[in-house]
Amino acid sequence: MRKLLPLIGSHPGGRSAMTCRYRCGDACFHETPNTSDNAYVGDVIAGALSRRSVLRASAVVTAAAATGAALVGPGAAPATAAESGAASGTAAGATRHARRPARGLRFAPVAPNTADSVTVPAGHEQNIVIRWGDPVLRGAPAFDADRQSAKAQAGQFGYNNDYMAVLDLPGERDRQLLVINHEYTDEALMFAGYDADNPTRAQAEIGLQAHGLTVLVAQEERRSGRLTAVRRHHLNRRITGTTPFEVTGPAAGSDLLKTSADPEGTRILGTLNNCGGGITPWGTVLSGEENFNQYFANGDAAGDAKTAERLKRYGIKGAASERKWERFDRRFDVAKEPNETNRFGWVVEIDPFDPDSTPRKLTALGRFKHEAAEPRLTPDGRPVLYMGDDEKFDYFYKFVSAKRMKRGNSAAAREHNRTLLDEGTLYVAKFTGDSPADGIDGSGKLPADGEFDGHGEWIPLATGTTSHVPGMTAEEVYVFTRMAADKVGATKMDRPEDVEPSPRTGKVYVALTNNSDRGKDGKAPADEANPRNGNKHGQILELTEHRNDPAAGRFTWNLFLVCGDPEDPTTYFGGFPKDQVSPISCPDNITFDVHGNLWISTDGNALGSHDGLFGVATTGSRRGQVRQFLTVPTGAETCGPIVQERRVLVAVQHPGEVDGASVEQPASHWPDGPGKLVRPSVISVWRKDGDDIGV
Repeated sequence: MRKLLPLIGSHPGGRSAMTCRYRCGDACFHETPNTSDNAYVGDVIAGALSRRSVLRASAVVTAAAATGAALVGPGAAPATAAESGAASGTAAGATRHARRPARGLRFAPVAPNTADSVTVPAGHEQNIVIRWGDPVLRGAPAFDADRQSAKAQAGQFGYNNDYMAVLDLPGERDRQLLVINHEYTDEALMFAGYDADNPTRAQAEIGLQAHGLTVLVAQEERRSGRLTAVRRHHLNRRITGTTPFEVTGPAAGSDLLKTSADPEGTRILGTLNNCGGGITPWGTVLSGEENFNQYFANGDAAGDAKTAERLKRYGIKGAASERKWERFDRRFDVAKEPNETNRFGWVVEIDPFDPDSTPRKLTALGRFKHEAAEPRLTPDGRPVLYMGDDEKFDYFYKFVSAKRMKRGNSAAAREHNRTLLDEGTLYVAKFTGDSPADGIDGSGKLPADGEFDGHGEWIPLATGTTSHVPGMTAEEVYVFTRMAADKVGATKMDRPEDVEPSPRTGKVYVALTNNSDRGKDGKAPADEANPRNGNKHGQILELTEHRNDPAAGRFTWNLFLVCGDPEDPTTYFGGFPKDQVSPISCPDNITFDVHGNLWISTDGNALGSHDGLFGVATTGSRRGQVRQFLTVPTGAETCGPIVQERRVLVAVQHPGEVDGASVEQPASHWPDGPGKLVRPSVISVWRKDGDDIGV
């Protein structure tokens, strides 16, 4: 039997120090902002043992180095009911698992590997849809790393593509409309001779323009899944770190949002660190501002204790920022503009079909490190949004609109629907376990029985201009949402990343990426959901609203996946035999295909392999069978997956972001080969025979 795959790196998961530095400002190495004594989700889950037995099948997954090799052997025997139990979503009394994978997942899984390429299953092809610096707008020049300017970058594809949305484009055959986030910049990989202590004004201004979002029309090839950018289309758009945004919702005009440049508190320049997002039922796109704190300097210049407490809760520290934009733009200096920090950390909404529209920052959805804003509709037509706060020991939220959506694309319907996310109630989740905690000692030893489950409630924080949090006004609840959630006893989570409701079942899936602080002095210990001290691998939580109504005030939950090496006894794959799954670590972005399978991209794989994209069935006899579809190049992260019938789209973020790498000494040669600059890019993958993916 093989040894467990090795853990790598000294940073959380498998991230490089370089990634931690530029993406989130080394958040994992700073004091945890949440110092409340609220219950930790692990403490809750530790008491949540179900009546089903944990599967006991030993894992024999082979981490083959060869690319494209299948992990599932044709002779693998199915588990019996006694070995694996009847997982949630599996027909009662099922005694064996079907040998054939679920529809949509019928491909030869890619083996874990460290190739400096995008590795896809046998029988598939790929192409680059668009790279950092490729022209998007009319008049934008071709990319030239030696002659890059802020003006050029403002018309070119931005850096570090993350979340992606794809919408149909009525009236234009074989074309689709993409909206793509640009989370952050890595100046050391962008500029030759970059001096982190002394960046230039030009570099700072280019960096601002490389943030934000891109709206891009793409052309489909009928005979394959190939997708190519349509450059300079009239709908193409760049939204950057200087684009004007309208502030809407109950905190618009608040004194907490006013600055010298915006004394009304209703107009904000730019959006930063855009990570997860969502598509609304009325055709707009949402994008969450995540690690915005790292762009601000001199947080220790707060004039009073209350302001200092607020800045600390959001991770805004003293001294210079990483990029030192404060040297060139006063709004990034807390000492000069103390309220500017409050103008970031929101969900933004854009209308991709109207390039002249003003994007909006939605204050009714609260302010925190937003990861995802995924909607559902209530039975009476009101939108509900699920949102994670991506920080160790922070919270999971939802927003329920007060108004119903209007169908159709009339001017009246569009005008009405643009107000739906400005009026409603903001909630935070509190999880409760069903059983006493025992049997967890931090060694990873499995309990005698247990699917991990429990119930919970949604605690209201604010409705319109009414606060439900004692001692806080409604404006304070929206602007300092983390502190409001602290006060009402919300449950601490393990970095809630992307969230995705199943379009078939309505169940809500939450990616909890990892938490390296588990078990440390003064921190929450190992528990049944995370039985390893120093959890490097993360898990996927499955939440079911009461009566499947997204507006319900209570819910039930269970752990769908506990990630890691299948041979590690601390892992769990929805009750599926572990000798038939791909190893997976650090789940991040998630999405669904047309067959109801959940697809998971990873960030910081701690198993010695590159990050990848994985599909897993959520219902039926194959529930929990994880199958790896691709891996990304050296130093890269798999982001923004879109799984369509004939193609898979992936945003390959921060390729070559390895400690010590630079323009002069690249760690990767993707996508254009040796001698070319490493460039984050979006790729399309399809079957060579032109058939649908995974059928």
